[in-house]
Amino acid sequence: MEEIYYITFREARMLLASRGNVKLNLDLRKTNRVQEVEIKDEGAVFPDGTLVEREVLEKIARDDGTVYFVSNGGVYKAAIAGESGFYKLVPTIPPTIEINGIRMHRTKEMNPLQDTRNKVNTVMPREGETVLDTCMGLGYTAIEASKRGAYVITIEKDPNVIEIARINPWSRELFTGGKIQVIQGDAFEVVKKFKQASFDVIIHDPPRFSLAGHLYSEEFYRELFRILKPGGRLFHYVGNPGKKYRRKDLQKGVMERLRRVGFVGVRRVEEALGVVARKPEKGVKASQRD
Repeated sequence: MEEIYYITFREARMLLASRGNVKLNLDLRKTNRVQEVEIKDEGAVFPDGTLVEREVLEKIARDDGTVYFVSNGGVYKAAIAGESGFYKLVPTIPPTIEINGIRMHRTKEMNPLQDTRNKVNTVMPREGETVLDTCMGLGYTAIEASKRGAYVITIEKDPNVIEIARINPWSRELFTGGKIQVIQGDAFEVVKKFKQASFDVIIHDPPRFSLAGHLYSEEFYRELFRILKPGGRLFHYVGNPGKKYRRKDLQKGVMERLRRVGFVGVRRVEEALGVVARKPEKGVKASQRD
């Protein structure tokens, strides 16, 4: 397998400011590994012998919103222009994905890894449990749950997102770890194929309501309730944009619909910008549920 070297504005600026040989990290800080790059007048020679010309490095150094990579002797943007829009890997640490200008992780108050851990910590997957991650994205949620010993099934509708995840070194465990199964499809339809009481934990982190309203519907929540085991836990990321922009409380509507389909213990988790709930244990009376 040919090695891929990743360059952001940070590495490009370092290379442009260096002379002779320089050692630097080339995997977006996924590891602490450093590799040697030879600096020449015409550009930088990477470990596989690829020359990245100075003009290209200068272009990358000016672009603080995109990840680039060196592969097969060429330099490429970690980006896809698809029928449904423009997708790119953004050089936060770890990277996030941006679709049509919208970032899929919180990056202002915290980095994407902290954001992921806040979500996963609300339901605390355990060794031997089975977790459903309804909306994969770059797969950080699925990877974090698998690191805690769970077997994870994760769903992604958009093939372009899956392709960006394959480029991203921080997503590698999605495809190599052995404890994560990736299903391409619309979560709304895919969940109907799962047997009743299949999952100990469900983490539901959908796109914003305006883009995927069906994933906030009572019909979808009823399916999540069906496939969750008695006593199983649910986290639902909401983000609550409506409260700020339309004077409507999106979280409140989500919580009401979750209760209507049978979930109990429904409450907000402000640090994760979402809602947690659980499916009652068998034999628990309604008066004992909350």
